[in-house]
This record gives sequence, structure tokens and C-alpha cells, in this order.
Amino acid sequence: MFRTALRNVLAHKARLLMTVLAVMLGVAFVSGTLIFTDTYKNAATSQTAKSYAHVDVQVEENTDYVGDSPGISRKTLDEVTRLRGVAGAVGRVDGLAYVADRDGGLIASGLFNSGANFAPGKDGKDPLYAFTDGSGPTGPGQIALDKDTADKGGYRVGDRVSVALKGPAKRYELSGVFTTEDTSVASGGSLVLFDTPSAQRLFLRPGFFETLTVTAAPGVSSTGLAAAVGKVLPDSAKAETGRQLADENAKLVEGDATLLGGILFAFAGVALFVSVFLIANTFTMLAAQRTRELALLRAVGASRPQVTRSVLIEAMVVGAVGSAAGLGLGAVLAAVARATVEFDGGTPDGPLIVTSTTVLVAAVVGVLVTMLAAWLPARRAAKIPPVAAIGSAHLPATTRSLILRNSLGAVATLLGAAVVVAGTGTAGSGGGAVVGFGALLAATGVIVLIPLLSRPVIAVVRPLLRRGFGVSGVLAGQNAVRSPRRTGATASALAIGLTLVSALTVLGVTLGHSTDRMTTDIVKADYMVTADGARLDASAGAALRKVPGVRAVSPEQPAWMRLDGVQEDVSAVTPADFDKTLRLPVVSGSQGTLAKGQIAVAEDEARSHGWKVGDTLLAVYEDSGKSHRLTVGAVFASNEVVRPVVVSTDVIAPDTTDAFLSKIYVTTDGSTDEKALADALAGRPGTRVDDRQDIRDELSGAFDTVLDVLYALLAISLVIAVLGVVNTLAMSVFERQREVGMLRAVGLDRRGVTRMIQLEAVVIAVFGAVIGIGLGSFLGWAFCELTKADIPGYALVLPWGRFGLFLLLAALVGLLAALWPARSAARLNMLTAIKSE
Repeated sequence: MFRTALRNVLAHKARLLMTVLAVMLGVAFVSGTLIFTDTYKNAATSQTAKSYAHVDVQVEENTDYVGDSPGISRKTLDEVTRLRGVAGAVGRVDGLAYVADRDGGLIASGLFNSGANFAPGKDGKDPLYAFTDGSGPTGPGQIALDKDTADKGGYRVGDRVSVALKGPAKRYELSGVFTTEDTSVASGGSLVLFDTPSAQRLFLRPGFFETLTVTAAPGVSSTGLAAAVGKVLPDSAKAETGRQLADENAKLVEGDATLLGGILFAFAGVALFVSVFLIANTFTMLAAQRTRELALLRAVGASRPQVTRSVLIEAMVVGAVGSAAGLGLGAVLAAVARATVEFDGGTPDGPLIVTSTTVLVAAVVGVLVTMLAAWLPARRAAKIPPVAAIGSAHLPATTRSLILRNSLGAVATLLGAAVVVAGTGTAGSGGGAVVGFGALLAATGVIVLIPLLSRPVIAVVRPLLRRGFGVSGVLAGQNAVRSPRRTGATASALAIGLTLVSALTVLGVTLGHSTDRMTTDIVKADYMVTADGARLDASAGAALRKVPGVRAVSPEQPAWMRLDGVQEDVSAVTPADFDKTLRLPVVSGSQGTLAKGQIAVAEDEARSHGWKVGDTLLAVYEDSGKSHRLTVGAVFASNEVVRPVVVSTDVIAPDTTDAFLSKIYVTTDGSTDEKALADALAGRPGTRVDDRQDIRDELSGAFDTVLDVLYALLAISLVIAVLGVVNTLAMSVFERQREVGMLRAVGLDRRGVTRMIQLEAVVIAVFGAVIGIGLGSFLGWAFCELTKADIPGYALVLPWGRFGLFLLLAALVGLLAALWPARSAARLNMLTAIKSE
């Protein structure tokens, strides 16, 4: 039977090609995810290890310390240096610094744009940096740049370079260019070196450091040295070994990679699930086409288990071939993802990692999925009686089996829908689990019912086919419902993909619409000024106020505090200007209480912690560690415009040591424009001026971006569904060779045959799309209901335009999928086709 199975695979290799492709794509998604996450973890962990390779012990801020700490003093550095077993100790200080190109734009944007101090030893060298040209900065007017940044900006030693920290950029002389293993540079950012006194003044305060790097003397263990160093440190600092720091960062990297891998695996699972329908359909049709052959095997002595094993061996071979090809494609996809996907500025360099686990998973997943999908067709094949060797080439499903299938499908669909509706009324995270279970149950029921649904749904369009396309349309409609199970299995693959796409679209568009409407209601300002990564300061607001036609300038300062023990993000504003640029959607209390030193709290935060207007909360400021009592003066609807807590800058100013602005809102009398505002901010690299439409696009456009990413992740599932349509049509044409020959013989020309196959494909694809859009809309509504409490001004939005686009794309998919089968059918030799069995 093993030789028989191999012979059958080789004999039907053309008809199994689409199945191999489906397995290949599903396995490629899985293996590509594993390779990419392993590669990212390896590169990021290696980069972290390199950055701490020079560190035996590092002294840094003690996060458990409560109180105001200016940093690590020079006195502490000297005490550490004098300890037995210390070969040397260096103080480090760093912060954000942004390098401008020659046109005033930022060379690199994002979080990894750093500045640090150059700390040379007795030999005049800093072990962290290897200079390729020039030397380190020696005075307040000099800087050094990493080589990548210098190359991007076209800077050479001796050039004047603009660098921004807070406020307008200042020009420095470039003293040197260096290479480094620093994570900022490895992640695609920039690194600027200042002399130590300048760095302390710019990033911290004179005479203080953020960290100390301690080098152990020969023969001294880093663990023992860390313990000795810890004894001379103040309570505000702690000592850790370089190995401990590297391990802590490695755990963070592993957590990020695990989260990313989980998301990608979810979509890979969808792709594999869709491929199951293609595989099952293929083996079902192959078994039907080989009814006489399988019956002859039974007649000459093959048992039912032997026939089942024969079909499963075929599936195993197909799965193995698809797995091998999928592993190779997965490696290509991972390499492409590594080159294009960015994590906060870039992905660290490193080799592509293909582990034995990845190879094993790819093989197991491909073979197992294929064999499971082929199991039911194999059982049906084994039930073919020997007498079928002289009977029909096709044995229809029994009435009993169809009734049982439709009954189970109806029960699962109704029960799933009821569970979904019940879940929408369940509070808390439990509601999501209930809706998710109900959605799975309802989707399973609909898939089981699809063969039954195909007749009434397709019957709606059959008159249109007849009137629009004549005989070809009539035949296409009849062919589409001739085998409801086959049509259902083909349409199911498209329906699953479009169910997810439609549900995500309903949720995303509803959230985007609500955010857009809320933004329009809240933002009264004409313009919003932000800086791409760089920081704005009070001088930017002062410059804007001098522009003719400006009526109000409202800066927003980000801050952080603990309210009654709860960590909160804070927007600090100037109340008088805030009232002229933003209108808080106040639920209770008054926005005017901000001017009285009270705070406004987002509704979801207030509800979570039981806060209400008039409550007095204990506020602990992050910068100073000091505490004050603050009164809740207003509760407002949660939104994306301001942070969950709003307070006057006058309240937090005494306890803020590192004040900067995240954005500035500007209201004008209509006589000024973006250019005038941008000109007022000249010399601040990365500064951007947005008008009202830009503000709306920025705040609500995030949902469209997320949808685009999700669409891309679902693309492989839809491609597999398309392969299913192609496969079904191609095998159907093979089955109907005699029928096609007879149609040609009675007068249907090649164009008519081509049109018939194309219309059949379009009908099946649109049928799957209709089912998917309908089910997806229902599930999208359910998930919107779950989140409506957190959506200000919630109103369900059904994106009819996008649904129409999905239907058009489904029809186009059907046309494209029919190209090869239609061409094959049209080119059949009439006499040869009539003589075929």
C-alpha cells in the first residue's frame, strides 16, 4: 500500500500542487515567525551582552528609594575608586540629544537619539568608543558623533553641527567620529558625546552622575566587588554586576519577542485553518474521482484500514514536501522582515537563526495538518464498496449524513449567536472570553451550514446570471450548486478570512469614527505643534505668541505622579490658554476648576478607582518624591487628546525638575498660516506644525494603521483561500471533461466555456464573501459592544463602502482564480473529452 500511495501521488502531482502550496504558505508563516523571533532575540541579546561586556559592576539609581536624589555625587565616585579590588571607576551621564542635518531636519528620529559624556582614562581613551577620526570632546563647544550619524549628515571633523536638547538647536564643533556597541546606535539612532562637565550640566546637574562603571582588579570577582561597592553607596543608589544587567535586559527582550511571536502565531493558525479546507476538499475530490480504482483495491483484497492508510500516506508525502518548501520560504520571509520591521528605531544586526526546533515544528505542523485534513476523506474512501468498481464514478452523500450535518450546524450557529449576545452584556474581561467562545462556536456552525446555505443564496443571483450571460450564466449557476459540499468547502476558506477582516474593519472604523468625532469636539485650536522625537520647551511657546494673528498658545507638559497609590500619566496645562484651545468633554464638575489648582480625571480612571468630584487625593510627584493633597474638580470622558489626568502647570512646577513640552496648541484669528508658525520655530529640528485635518488624521489614523497591519497578516490566509478556488475549479474541470466535450459538441464555443467557468468561480467567491461579511459584521458589533464603555460618543459604524470593496475584490479573486481552469476547459479536445470516463 505504501508503493501504491507513492504512485498515486506521482500520478496526481498536478492536482496536488495547490495543496502543496497551501501547506507551504501555512508552514512558511509558522516557521518564518519562529525564525524571525529567534533571530531578533539572539541579535538583541547579543547586542545587550556586548554593551555590558566592559562592565564588571555598575552603580545606578535605586528604584525602591523614595525621595529626591540628584544623582551619584563625585564624592561617591571617589569612595568607590579607593575600594580594595577596584581597578578603576568612571562616572556616566546621558540624556536625549538630536542631531540636525545641514538642512535643519533630524538625521534620526525616535527614542534612540542619545547624548552622553566622554570619560577618558589616563591614556586619554574611553573604552566604550573607538575613534576612527579625530578625538573626544575636550570643552563645552565640542562634540563627537557616531560614524553612522556623521556619514548620514555628511559631517567631517572640524565641521559645525547643530544639536538640539530642549529648545533651539545649538552649534558645536565636531571633534571626532567613533564606533561603538551602544544600543542607541545599534537600534538605528544617534549618539552625541560631550565632555563630562557639559554633559552633567545639560542632562543632570554639575558634579553628579547617573551611573558609575566599575572595573575589577585582576583576580577579583564581580559579585564580591558589587557587594563591597554596595556598602559605600547612599540609599538612593545600588550596585549590580554586568552579568545581572545583561540578564535583566535579555528577559525584557525575550518578553517582547514572545508577545510578538504570540500575535504572529495567531494569524499563522488562521492560515493553517484555512488551508485545512483546501486540503480536505482536494482529497475528497481525488477520492471521488478514484472511486472505481479504490473499489478495485477493495475487490482484490485490500481492507478498509489499508485504504485509509494509503490515502493518509499520500497526505503525509504532500505534507512533507509542503513543509520543506515552507521552511525555506519562511526563512526568506524572516530575512525580509528583519530588513524591514523596526523596533523603536531599528532591529539589531545578527545572523539568521534557524534552530532544530524550528525545523521540527515546521515538519510536524505541515505533516500533521495535512494528515488531519485528509482523515475524513480517507475514511470516506475506505467505505467505498467493491461493487462500486462497476458502478458510478461518484457516490453521493447519504440523506442521513446531510440531515445530521445540517442539524448540528444549525444548533452550533444558534447557540454560538446566543452566547455572543449574552457575552456583550457581561461586564469585565469575562465578557471578552464569552464572546470569543461564542464567536468560535457560531463560526463553526456557519461553516458546517455553508453547503445548505449555498442553494438559497446562489439562487438569488441565478436570474441575473441567466439574463446577463445567457447559456453560460445558466450553466455556471447550476454548476455552483451541483455539489453543495464542494462549493461550501471552497467558499468556507474565503468566508473565514473575510469574517476576520470584516469584524476587524467594523471595530476599527467604529473606534476611528468615535475618536475622530471626539477630536473634533475637543480640539478648538487651529494648529498643533509637535517635535519628531525632540523636545519643545517654553521658548517655543514664547516664539509662537509673537506671531501676528495668534490669539492663544496652550502648551502641554507631560508629567507623572501617583494618585492615592495609582501611577498616572498627567497633562499639565495653563488653564487660561487651555480653555481657548481645548474643550474637555466634562461629565461632572467644571473645566474651570483647573485654574483653582484642582485636577480633572478621565472617566474610566475615576470609575476604576472610585474617584468623584470633590474627592481629595494624595499626589506623590515622580521628580521630587514630595506629596500634596489635590482635589478632583472635574471628571471628563476618556479620549486620545489629553492624558487621563489634567492639572495646571502652576501646581506641579515646584516639584518638576525636567520640564518639557510634548505639544503646543495654537488658536489664531485666521490671518496667519502654517508657514508663519513654522518660521517662528526655525532652528528647532524635527518641529512639525499640523492643521486641524492633520490633527484628526494623527489621532484617528492610528486605527487605520492597525487595520492595515492586520490586513497584511491575514493576506496569506486569503491567498490560501484563492488557491482553494483555483484547485476546486481545476479538479472540477477534470471531472467534467465529458460534460464540457458534450457542451462543445452541441454548440457552446470556447468563449462560452471560458465564461461559464469564470462565472462559476465568481459566484463561489462572492458567496463566500457574503457569508464572511455577514458573520464578521455580527462579531464586529459584539466586540464594539464590549468596548463601548471605553469609547466616548460610541456609535456603531458599518463601513458599507469597504464591504462593497470586499465584494468586488472577491469577484476579482474569482476571475483570477478561474484563469487557468477556464483556459484548460476551453482547450479540451471535443472528441477526446467525450470519450473520457
